[in-house]
Amino acid sequence: MKQVSTFLLLIFIIGLFAVTTVVAATAAADDSSSVGILIAEGNNFAEKTFNNQMALEKYNEALAIDSTDYNILWRLSRTYVDIGEHLANKTDAEKKKQLEWYEKSLNFAKKAIAVNPKGAMGYIREAIANGRIALFRGVFESLSLVKQTRADCEKAISIDTTEPSAYYVLGRTNAKLCEKPKFIRWPLGIGWANMDDAVKNYERAIVLRPNFIMYRLDCARAYVEMDEYGKAREHLVTISTLPQEDEDDNIFRKEAAKLFEKIKDK
Repeated sequence: MKQVSTFLLLIFIIGLFAVTTVVAATAAADDSSSVGILIAEGNNFAEKTFNNQMALEKYNEALAIDSTDYNILWRLSRTYVDIGEHLANKTDAEKKKQLEWYEKSLNFAKKAIAVNPKGAMGYIREAIANGRIALFRGVFESLSLVKQTRADCEKAISIDTTEPSAYYVLGRTNAKLCEKPKFIRWPLGIGWANMDDAVKNYERAIVLRPNFIMYRLDCARAYVEMDEYGKAREHLVTISTLPQEDEDDNIFRKEAAKLFEKIKDK
């Protein structure tokens, strides 16, 4: 009788364990499904309706479910930059607030890299956040950030050669540094920047994402700096035919039209 009781107890324990396992698995599946839905909703706000505040809310809801999800972390980094770059920055208090948003973006990018060091987007978002902070503080006062931006872009490209934003940021880094003569930059360890590499990386980004206006506008600006007006005009004319993919595209179109008028006879 004692053996029977022990056997029944064992069956009960095994059954309880099985039920607990099923419940845990079901809960995990539900959480995963909820995270996926929230990310999709956030993406729609970020990429379609350009409501960055709502995107931030959705991604934060997802983060509350899973704080180590790579796809949430890098998207939060992106959103903090998207919001930060549109904040007022005239007063010292406003500038401080804007910098805080960029620093939050950098923090989430670092978290994304920590949970998935083999993912390209974490490095891209770190490059963009560092680039924003460097521009905010002054590029030539933030050389370590500039060098890290280059390193992150090159790391991202080594992981994924098809991600256009890595090439764009690398191109912009080269172009921005070239605002100072090479003989000034060389002793600072940034003599590597050049306009040929700037346009090469811009053009690669454009091949990968041909409808993104910002890529073509900055590429056209680089060509103007190189006195290659024909190539600049090609991109500027194309911009007028492209659909909207970014919340600032209408501003970019106006800037492109103004630049075209300036160089149309050159």
